[in-house]
Amino acid sequence: MESFFLHNANLLLENPEIAASLQEVAIPMTFKKGEIMHHSNTICKHFYLLLDGVARVFYYRDGKDVTVHIAQEQESITAIDSFIQRKKSKYSIEAMENIECIAISRNDIEELSAKSHQFEHFGRLFLEKIYIDLAERLDSLLLHTSHERYEDLLQKKPELFQRVPAKHLASFLGMTPETFSRIRGK
Repeated sequence: MESFFLHNANLLLENPEIAASLQEVAIPMTFKKGEIMHHSNTICKHFYLLLDGVARVFYYRDGKDVTVHIAQEQESITAIDSFIQRKKSKYSIEAMENIECIAISRNDIEELSAKSHQFEHFGRLFLEKIYIDLAERLDSLLLHTSHERYEDLLQKKPELFQRVPAKHLASFLGMTPETFSRIRGK
């Protein structure tokens, strides 16, 4: 858990109260490769800050699993629809590698926010970041070609191409495995 706070020192040094508060409520957790971190049709009560490993958010449509988000070290992952609205989620979260993470509960975030204006502000900025990421993802799927999406991911996160199976990368990029393979072969 210490490594998350060390790796994010700039953000947290500016807000030592937030860092201390997060450290108090953060729950260290591990998941084995292939393990489901959150099951669909349940309420997601935590968000996870990944210290080591890769995880994905996915759902099933017509018997196929569709990857909608991939996170790696120093990134967060949750079933955001459920986490915010406190309703059952259509999404599951799977550990794609062995995962070391810290989990922070929705209840702890609310309690910290009620006690601290700084933490409430931090939480808002965190949610804004998630919103921006979702808006960029939507723009990418709607406005860019398969090849452009592939190249963008390759440029931003080349390590995923070694760590995540091609079928999940293809799904995440909104293309068939055959299209992914064809683009990758060019």
